[in-house]
Amino acid sequence: MPLHLLGPRPVHSHEAYAALDDRRVLPMAALPILLIHLIVVGVVWTGVSWAAVGVCAALFFVRMFAITGFYHRYFSHRTFRTHRVTQFVFAWIGASSAQRGPMWWSGHHRHHHRHSDEDPDMHSPTLRGVLWSHMAWFMTEQGRSTNWAAVPDWAKQPELRWLERWHVVPVLTLGAAVYALGATLQAWAPGLGTSGAQMFVWGFGVSTVALYHATFTINSLAHVYGSRRFATGDDSRNNFWLALLTLGEGWHNNHHYYPGAARQGFYWWEIDPTYYTLRLMEKLGLVWNVRGVPARVYEAAQAQGVADDAPRDRAA
Repeated sequence: MPLHLLGPRPVHSHEAYAALDDRRVLPMAALPILLIHLIVVGVVWTGVSWAAVGVCAALFFVRMFAITGFYHRYFSHRTFRTHRVTQFVFAWIGASSAQRGPMWWSGHHRHHHRHSDEDPDMHSPTLRGVLWSHMAWFMTEQGRSTNWAAVPDWAKQPELRWLERWHVVPVLTLGAAVYALGATLQAWAPGLGTSGAQMFVWGFGVSTVALYHATFTINSLAHVYGSRRFATGDDSRNNFWLALLTLGEGWHNNHHYYPGAARQGFYWWEIDPTYYTLRLMEKLGLVWNVRGVPARVYEAAQAQGVADDAPRDRAA
């Protein structure tokens, strides 16, 4: 099947990527997102059970880690190393979040860091508004295209190229799996009060929509609300509440100042569950060369006292 039947054609140069329309929402790009949101309405008919809520929460946090730990800190910034098998497993889990493939995600994120809160940045709330930066940007022609020119390091791996092309497969697999789980529990453990439909609505629908909006807050709210430790040349903020919601991604000003660290909570009181999990995986031999925060960054933190309304001067 030609790739363009599943989505936009791939883009292989920065010039071609920049030439794509980034201002108009495409109905066909918005439709899948709308349909996933509509699944949530099913709670009216399926009801709720502790089993369904438990699976919903588990899939939220497991997939959130795949996004924060691998889509973001690994594929986008290469802050640690891992085996090809581990890499693919977490890429698959990340793709099951219905946030497309790791090349799409990391390509756009690298572009964002090059142009943060400048005109080419597609999801700057400063320039385009919170709602646009939260969701609308990835429904445009440019937003839904994979910028292969930004990820030449990953583009040569055939299994990642396959997953990028068939990123819908993990989504469908997860939906079928949670439905089958619910149907099995209904037959073998009726006391749990769940069913295939209920487990699908909660385990896939509610979990995915919650994951969407938690992830999207970093593009939108983390550039509007919070404190700034560093002068980064953009409006990135540190936000404790967003850090709790996203397993540590809320320390966004830290991250924009030094994106090369696997750790985004630079101090012990800045909670960062993604980093803690990566350290555990390092002890288990699943990842290695987990990059920390260099001393010069802490020295800069002591030297800079950036107020919320400080000018956006680029840091050295």
